Amino acid sequence: MTDNTISSRLYPTRIDIPAEARVQIVVLLNQTLAATSDLKTQAKQAHWNVKGTDFYQLHLLFDEIAGELEEFIDLVAERVTALGGYAFGTVRAAASNSILPEYPLDILDGKDHVTALADRFASYAKHLREAIDKTDELGDLDTADLYTEISRTIDKRLWFLEAHLQVAEIKAENGKAAATTKTQKIPAGVK
Repeated sequence: MTDNTISSRLYPTRIDIPAEARVQIVVLLNQTLAATSDLKTQAKQAHWNVKGTDFYQLHLLFDEIAGELEEFIDLVAERVTALGGYAFGTVRAAASNSILPEYPLDILDGKDHVTALADRFASYAKHLREAIDKTDELGDLDTADLYTEISRTIDKRLWFLEAHLQVAEIKAENGKAAATTKTQKIPAGVK
């Protein structure tokens, strides 16, 4: 049986979401499962290999992030099966179905790891927001809520990662040594 056949096959269930919608939701959730598993292993790669003056704090941060992602892996996989689908949770499934780029295996510097993870967290966060909209359109507010829960934590972690980079980026943009801030223009009428 091919992955394509399995991904569209559902177990019998009494859940009141139409089968056609559930198939689409399960496919989306399995894509999320792959990306979440991939992101977790990328955070562990950074955790194991980070070097530099911020080693200890980054080592702990990356491990904490990986632990949170492990919890999300379980939540997503269980939602797949609650909808009557097959969860594709193997490492090989994650590698072949992840939306994320491969993690650079040759980096050691803390800032390089933070940059690599921030790039991947941004892509993952975008995927989550799109999934919130899609599952809402398909009438599955429970899955949309699950995605919202994950999205809040991922945005917070992206903030933590970017906070390590922003001062250097601001200084580079302004060409100044003083700690100045560059703010985005807020449209008129928005507070």
